[in-house]
Amino acid sequence: MHVAHDDNIPCQQCEDCGFKAANGTCVNRIRLFAGLPDNAKHDLLARSVRSTHRRGDILVHEGDPIDSVLIVRSGRIKTFRIDPDGVEYVLDVLHDGQAIWHGMFLEDNVYHYSVGCLTRVELCSIHRTDFEAMLSEHPDAAMGLIRMVCTELDDAEEKAMMLGIRDPRRRVAQYLLLRDERCMGTEIHLGLEDIAASVGLRPETVSRAISSLSKEGLVERVGRGRLRIIDRDGMRGV
Repeated sequence: MHVAHDDNIPCQQCEDCGFKAANGTCVNRIRLFAGLPDNAKHDLLARSVRSTHRRGDILVHEGDPIDSVLIVRSGRIKTFRIDPDGVEYVLDVLHDGQAIWHGMFLEDNVYHYSVGCLTRVELCSIHRTDFEAMLSEHPDAAMGLIRMVCTELDDAEEKAMMLGIRDPRRRVAQYLLLRDERCMGTEIHLGLEDIAASVGLRPETVSRAISSLSKEGLVERVGRGRLRIIDRDGMRGV
């Protein structure tokens, strides 16, 4: 990772970790490690490194080698690309418990996008060699990995279908439903510009769509960059 951070310490020293306080670890919160035995999870956590990053920091740049699994302990990050004209396109937004690792085992194991912090972010990183050693010691974990990849392919197909919707209002509604299914808690924490970049629309178009959905009682603005879906069935019918 090519960014300065506030600290960089082994994760087993994270006495203030919110996951630990809840009688768990960040490893328990991501699909990638869901099927691992407890001793394998503990071993990975012992080998991982914690780091803290500021809002606006770039964690990796497009073209960097994928040499670690990056787990979001807290905060939100975005994956994005910038076209030749300098326009940014947000590919995805990830939050607490989610991880970036795709492509790590490919021959061309480099990032085809950049990763930036939308908020203050705390990460745990597990190096590729440590993860490969775990798979060698626990071959049954490979099946869980395959199942997880299939699930994420389904998610990607859903997002592709959403981006194909021509009506801006309906596209925004479907995107908010997708985010609501993946977010932690009852609120969607995304700024207007981040939503616009994610759905390929102008911020003012997204603002009008959200205002329309709000007037119909389908969503509620609960603060700056915070939305809550009130009527999921109604949103699906938009």
